[in-house]
Formats: sequence, structure tokens, C-alpha cells
Amino acid sequence: MRSSILLASALGALTTIAAPTWPALNMNAAMPGSLDTVSAYFNMLARKVQESRQMTVAPVCDLSKAQLPEAPVPLPPVSAGLTLKHVAVGRGTQNYTCDTTNATAAPVQVGAVATLFNASCVVSSYPDLANMITKMALRFSLTDEEARLGPSNLAISGMHYFTNTTTPFFNLDRPNLQLGEAPSAKLNGTSAPADAAKGPNGEAAVPWLKLKTRDGATGDLQEIYRVETAGGSAPATCAGMPATFEVQYSAQYFFYSGHKST
Repeated sequence: MRSSILLASALGALTTIAAPTWPALNMNAAMPGSLDTVSAYFNMLARKVQESRQMTVAPVCDLSKAQLPEAPVPLPPVSAGLTLKHVAVGRGTQNYTCDTTNATAAPVQVGAVATLFNASCVVSSYPDLANMITKMALRFSLTDEEARLGPSNLAISGMHYFTNTTTPFFNLDRPNLQLGEAPSAKLNGTSAPADAAKGPNGEAAVPWLKLKTRDGATGDLQEIYRVETAGGSAPATCAGMPATFEVQYSAQYFFYSGHKST
């Protein structure tokens, strides 16, 4: 009940391979123990709203000011000549299979499905608030209805899924924002920070990644970083797990190209 009241108040203050089913947030189903995270987000949001009212000029969405987060063991840097084109918050599931005849076997990742939400202006203007959005997004359960990033009020900018077990795909072509499509491949990975947010059932954060786009990418999209992850990791073994299962996660995705940022 307190979460519902908090959400209503905050909203009032704001002027795979097979065909995937896109996850959506259930705004009326904040997960147990989520109130502190949600409250912290809205407390910071309230401060940002107050600060913006005191500014003589409104904040400008300038991605040249955005900073790619850095893990304790850094990922390789962005290649020379590329600029940040888009930042999205992804919310969905990491998908796994298990050998149910072998309880000691490790789960095998077979892809992910996520809805991407436009966080470019938030990251460029309020990076501290952007970091909290990833954690806050994971505090609300998923439904199979139309995707909405609930209280963050971010617009959908694309979809993320796998076209096969080794090809993550990002579709950023939307009616209101044509940014391109990007089949990609993993170049490098590094562990998420020790204090990264866990999933609804205590799942550790999936690694941070650097991806390179494959042939067929459009919009001059060339490199993608998955950072600020929360949840998504599978258990160490298949003991007690079904043949297929999903683990909820959220993350930030930084898209780099040779074109002007959007």
C-alpha cells in the first residue's frame, strides 16, 4: 500500500530465437523489500525537480557530457572515432537451460529478452539518478502486457533479444526514434561491482560487457556496452531447476557510432 501511494504521488509530480514475449512492469506489484530503493529514487527525483526549477536555463540533453561507468576491472575503452549515440535502460530476463538429469551441471545461458527505455537525457543530465533507475526498475515485477518503465516515465526506444545463442540483437528502430539495428558479438566482459543490486530472489548481477556489432548493423552502430547491471545471474548448478528458466535483470546499454548522438 505504501508503495502504491508513493508511486501515485511521484507520478503526479512529473509534468531467444523464438518470437519473444516482451516483458512489462507491473506498477502495482512492487516486490517485498523494495520500498527503500523506490523511496531513495523518488527522493533524489524530487531534489532534481527542485534544482531544475531554480535553474535559469533548462537542462540540455547533451550526450557528450555522459560518462560510461567503469567497473573495478575496467572493460576495454571505446574505440577511437566513435561517439555516444544512445543510452537505454534494459529491463527483462536472462534465459537459461538446465540438464535435469545432472544436478551438478551448470546452467547454460541461451539468450535474453528485454525492453529498452530511452535514458539518454537522464544519463547526460543526472548520472546519479540514472544509476538508481537500473536498481529501481528491478523492484517491480514483470507482466506480459505492453512494456512501460513505470514510475521512471521513460519512453520505449527499442527491444533486445537473441537471434541465436551467440548473437545478441538490438532493435532501436521505433516510429519516433530511428537509431538502427545491431546484431552483435561479445568482445569482452568483467564482473559487476560487488555492491551491484541483486535480483528479486537474491541473484547476483550479470557481468558488464563490451559488444561489437556484426555485419548487417544499421545506423552506424558499432560498439555497445552493458553496464550497471542488476540481477540476472543463474544459480551455480542445476539442482532443483527446470529444463528452462528465466532470471529477471536490468542494465544500462551505451550505444556508440560515428554519427551524431541522439
